[in-house]
Amino acid sequence: MLQELKRRDLPPVVTPGTTADNWQQRRREMIEILAREEYGFSPEPPDHVSAETTFLEERAWAGKAEHREIALKFPTPKGEFSFPVDLVIPYSDEKLPLFIYISFTKYPIGKYGPIEEIVDSGYALATFCYKDVTDDKDDDFSSGLAAMYPRENTGSAWGKISMWAWAASRVMDYVQTLDAIDKNRIFVVGHSRLGKTALWCGAQDPRFSAAVSNDSGCSGAAVSRGKEGERIRDIVTRFPHWFCENYRKYQDREEELPFDQHFLIASMAPRPVYVASAVEDLWADPKSEFLSCAAASSAYKLLGGRGLVSENHFPKPGDVFQEGEIGYHLRTGTHFLSRYDWQQFIKYMDRHFK
Repeated sequence: MLQELKRRDLPPVVTPGTTADNWQQRRREMIEILAREEYGFSPEPPDHVSAETTFLEERAWAGKAEHREIALKFPTPKGEFSFPVDLVIPYSDEKLPLFIYISFTKYPIGKYGPIEEIVDSGYALATFCYKDVTDDKDDDFSSGLAAMYPRENTGSAWGKISMWAWAASRVMDYVQTLDAIDKNRIFVVGHSRLGKTALWCGAQDPRFSAAVSNDSGCSGAAVSRGKEGERIRDIVTRFPHWFCENYRKYQDREEELPFDQHFLIASMAPRPVYVASAVEDLWADPKSEFLSCAAASSAYKLLGGRGLVSENHFPKPGDVFQEGEIGYHLRTGTHFLSRYDWQQFIKYMDRHFK
């Protein structure tokens, strides 16, 4: 594994002069590079966020939880913006950990979320459909939240991954007001393009105690240098609206990136981060996702942690590594957010936050 990392020739996370004392400065440098060259810069948070309850079911999921839908509202330069968020809060005498799940579908989040198992495990859930924030298409940034902010004529104006991540932070603003939630155990979760989003959200917003990426692949958890499957040319050709314009200049030029995706994972340090891969998801490239976790571990070791704790070999199907601050598993099957994946996320959070 070490030889493969050397072959990839990744730029270092821990640069000369970086210490535990000045780590936050280095972290800010990495986030600035990622914003300028890949995801785009997000605007400042709004002055306030409010919520209106639009639906309430007091005994949902066999009477074990409250379900409410809220309209989350906040001011923007072009007026008020609102999008719906669903909250599922188990009945408990103790403060609860919470998953903020950025979803492909509206509640009850279809095939991607075993809500009753989440509830039975003692976790609350806040979820929203990413398309309620802005459409997932190249529409000249004319839909939803994208239309509410002036579009700067620069190569680093925010793309839609940044918009979805910024929206998740607005959900975080709201859940900070909920007495039932443990503010030290709030985790952001996403799958595929929304796994990229979850990592970018967690990297930027230190209020998230951990971030979870499932099958996020190219421009997510997987390093771009030497990557198989989807490459930068593929992703910016099909989905240019996800990124800032600057990212397009790295088509077929991955070796010239002033960063790589291990910067994204390392930007979470010292907070835990979890990356999940699937054996048949060759487009995402599990090997490159795993190498990214290994390369990001230097940040955690600098801060007295362990990072990815593996057996110093590439994982086999069924391997689960949850001992270190960087968690990882490789399951059988295809590109999918499965019940098994959620079970591993819960086990990992139980291990590191109880």
